Amino acid sequence: MSEQLGPIPDEGDVVRYEKRGPIAVVTLNRPDYRNAQNSVMTYALDAAFVRAVEDPEVKVIVLGGAGKHFSAGHDIGTPGRDHHISYENKAVMWWDHVDRPGGDQRFARESEVYLGMCRRWREIPKPTIAMVQGACIAGALMLAWACDMIVASEDAFFSDPVVRMGIPGVEYFAHPWVLGPRRAKEVLFTGERFTAAQAYEWGMVNRVVDRADLETETFALAEKIAEMPSFGLALTKKAVNQCEDLMGMRAGMDSVFGLHHFAHAHNAEAGTDPLGGMNAKSMKAAAASRESTAATNNDGAK
Repeated sequence: MSEQLGPIPDEGDVVRYEKRGPIAVVTLNRPDYRNAQNSVMTYALDAAFVRAVEDPEVKVIVLGGAGKHFSAGHDIGTPGRDHHISYENKAVMWWDHVDRPGGDQRFARESEVYLGMCRRWREIPKPTIAMVQGACIAGALMLAWACDMIVASEDAFFSDPVVRMGIPGVEYFAHPWVLGPRRAKEVLFTGERFTAAQAYEWGMVNRVVDRADLETETFALAEKIAEMPSFGLALTKKAVNQCEDLMGMRAGMDSVFGLHHFAHAHNAEAGTDPLGGMNAKSMKAAAASRESTAATNNDGAK
């Protein structure tokens, strides 16, 4: 996989922020790359969330994605991939990752921009709603799962295909809690997409609506929540999150994060790179091949 090691291109505002009455709207804005999340976007997202938290007029935060797709996940291949650029840590107390070798660099970076940031955003003291259309893949699941509620359009689809890299799921390993253990295993073992209807059936999303109604329905929900007292919402969110952690979510994530990095180290030692020789194009091709085979098998069974 080729590495981008020079300056990254200026893409303008990769996250948009606006207010609609008591609702802050935070929008991922790299539609040409299906809103793939690089570190520029990560820190812009964090700044937008801080802005919303510090604004006493904001009662609810909606997270969306510009264009056809919510997000294709972590940036592992666009010209804006910036894993080699230093950023000031916001989520963890750790050293800078850029000048460290091997696993030292990767562990430091992923502790900050992946696991740490999603945990930070999960604790935002205002209700958050992910508004999801199109693709919500791998790292994008982390963004959606860090939100309190998910409203999805009928055309939304979800997957965590990173087991193809030999890695046991994305860094924010919420799968058993948001999907249940057996569905989590199915999603991870197969790497296949699942639909918005399936996600609703499994309890991962709150509502599934027509694509044309996605924004209207999401904001209607946000406005209803905004009628509640802010402090009561903050305490209620904290109460549910604490119960989830008492069910083992935080400790489970910590243990799986170690397995995640063991897999990276194994790939680097046994193969060509920490991603098991996979990149954005090969991951997409593998997914398309599996879906084509499944469609052919289904046609043959009719």
